[in-house]
Amino acid sequence: MTPPFLPPLSDARGALDDVRARGFAVLPPAVLASLAHARPDDLAALAPGWDDLPPDTYLRDGGRYRSRRHSCFVVDGDQVRQAPHRPHWQSLDYNALHGGMLRMFEPIAAATIASPAWTPLLRGLGQWCSALRGAQPWYIEAHQFRIDTSDGIGRPTPEGAHRDGVDFVAVILVDRHRIKGGETRVFQADGPDGQRFTLLEPWSMLFLDDARVIHESTPIQPASEGAPGHRDTLVLTFRAGAFQGDD
Repeated sequence: MTPPFLPPLSDARGALDDVRARGFAVLPPAVLASLAHARPDDLAALAPGWDDLPPDTYLRDGGRYRSRRHSCFVVDGDQVRQAPHRPHWQSLDYNALHGGMLRMFEPIAAATIASPAWTPLLRGLGQWCSALRGAQPWYIEAHQFRIDTSDGIGRPTPEGAHRDGVDFVAVILVDRHRIKGGETRVFQADGPDGQRFTLLEPWSMLFLDDARVIHESTPIQPASEGAPGHRDTLVLTFRAGAFQGDD
C-alpha cells in the first residue's frame, strides 16, 4: 500500500497567511489547542461524543455508513450563543446529491457543548474568520460525523469534490480507527492546482476559504479483513450574514 502523503502543516504564526496565500491551512493538534485556548486533554475529552451519533437517514446513495449530529451557533466577538435547533439546508449549486432538501438531524449532545473546549474552539475560529474577512457575527453549523466501514466502504464526501456555500470551513479529525484511505484533496476553485494528503493525528485541522477552494475526502476501507473501523470528524462551517436558507 502506498504510504499516505503527509499534510503541509502551518505553524501558529503563518497559518492565517497561508489561508490568504493559498486558500487553506492545515494545523497540527498543538496549534489548534492554542487557538482554542484549550489543553490537549480538553480537546480529547470531546471524543466520547462521537460514540452516540444517530444514523444519517438522508443518504441518497443508499449507504448506511454515516452517523451524525448537527447544531447551530452564532459567534460575535467574544460572545458564543447556541441558535435554536434547525434543519440543515444546502442549495443544489453546492450539493448536487443532497441539496435542495431540509435535513433535520439530532442535536449535538448537551454534554459535548458543555465541554471546556467547545465554546473556546468556536470563539477562536470565529476570531480567525474575522481576522480574514473583517469583524462581524459568524453563523456556525457544527456537524459531528462518523463514517464507518461495517459494510466494507464508507464515504466521507459522497457528493464528491465540492464547496459548502459558506465563507470558511474547518474539518477537524477526531479519530481514525482501523481504517485505510480517507485522503483529503484540496483544489483551486478556478484553477488546476491541488494538493492531496491524509489527516492522521487526532485534533489536526484543515481550514478552508470556501470561495477559493473545493475539497473532498476519499472513501475509507477496513485496515484488515473482518475488523470494521471508523473515521470521526468535526466539521464547522462559518457564514457571514445568516445561516444558509435564511437569506
